[in-house]
Amino acid sequence: MLKQRVITALVLAAILLASLLNELAWPFSALTLVFITAAGWEWSRLNDAPGARAWLTGAAVAGGCVYAAQVVGLPVWASTVLDNGLNVHPHVHGWGMPLAGFHVPSGVWAFACLLWVLGGAVVLRYGNTHWKRVSDFWRRLLGLLLLVVAWLALVESKAQGLNFLLSVLCLVWAADIGAYFGGRALGRRKLAPSISPGKSWEGVWSGMVAVCVLAGLWMWADASLGVDSPSLYSRLWMGLGPLGMLLALMLLVGMSVVGDLFESLVKRQAGVKDSSQLLPGHGGVLDRIDALLPTLPLSLAVLTLCHA
Repeated sequence: MLKQRVITALVLAAILLASLLNELAWPFSALTLVFITAAGWEWSRLNDAPGARAWLTGAAVAGGCVYAAQVVGLPVWASTVLDNGLNVHPHVHGWGMPLAGFHVPSGVWAFACLLWVLGGAVVLRYGNTHWKRVSDFWRRLLGLLLLVVAWLALVESKAQGLNFLLSVLCLVWAADIGAYFGGRALGRRKLAPSISPGKSWEGVWSGMVAVCVLAGLWMWADASLGVDSPSLYSRLWMGLGPLGMLLALMLLVGMSVVGDLFESLVKRQAGVKDSSQLLPGHGGVLDRIDALLPTLPLSLAVLTLCHA
């Protein structure tokens, strides 16, 4: 099992790295579109719609991503991006308009924030007893919406520059690693025992500490090293100040946990351990991106509050 996990991880890392380092937009867009389509297929199977309906859901996710990108003018296939430079762009007040230096209208991220914060609270509170009572059509539609928005946020982040994208991705990974080790060492109070018995409040706080340390180191790197774009942390520091950045990071870490718990709830309701076996040794695509689904769009949502 370990050998299989390592081989899969190395292959995926090599493919992802090649797409990230390519100056053209389409390798990364195409690769992530394949993964998000596979996640749509998994989501449908987890929600009582296997077979042809699962393939249809995956195709709908892919089509929704491409269509939405065209509507908002997101550079998916070409290398054309807006000038993001190394300066933090000012906040632009205007509903339905993107922030300066961005492509997707800020209202999309505000909607994603509302959906994840309020919807996530409702699902985690009542999901164990009510999730399966909702029609599989509406559950699949919700998954399609969440996956399309997450992909838009992923491509938008890549368009801002490699440093910006990595700073968002590493936030989730640092929170997960910090929560794992902090939870094992200090975990006493269970976070959501009916959904994920292994998670604890101490793990969540450990994840937040890990992200704060990461943010400090990353801002130092932004100021000291040659980077292609300001990181999420530098943008938040300059736009919201120290306290505002801390609150924003706490929100993002908390929502990464919500994403993880949400997928765990869906899998528990489906009676499975993994979303699929598409990634040998790692389970499915949803198992790898669950925490990213809310964090990617919400990281852009908090930037709409910046005024630097």
